[in-house]
Amino acid sequence: MTDSAVETDTHGVALTEAASNKVRSLMSQEGRDDLRLRLAVQPGGCSGLIYQLYFDERFLDGDVSRDFGDGVEVVVDKMSVPYLDGASIDFEDTIEKQGFTIDNPNAEGSCACGDSFH
Repeated sequence: MTDSAVETDTHGVALTEAASNKVRSLMSQEGRDDLRLRLAVQPGGCSGLIYQLYFDERFLDGDVSRDFGDGVEVVVDKMSVPYLDGASIDFEDTIEKQGFTIDNPNAEGSCACGDSFH
């Protein structure tokens, strides 16, 4: 077996330290260590595309993965990779907002609610 046979495809999505800590915390609360954070882009929303961000135990054909250490892995399907290259997942916990946010330099515009983009 050669070294090139072990090579794994990756993606350009980044995960902030705050988001990584929250993912680790949520997986710990669930008592699971077999989950990955999946980020995908799907048609929908008022601007054309919406983000899907959820835990997934599956690794599908064509998926690309990036390991952020300590059991935190982000998986992106092959169709979503071009839309998400350079995107960053963060976690906010303020009085105004709590939850994961996605900063995507590929988004040309978004709707007023911020849930979809084009």
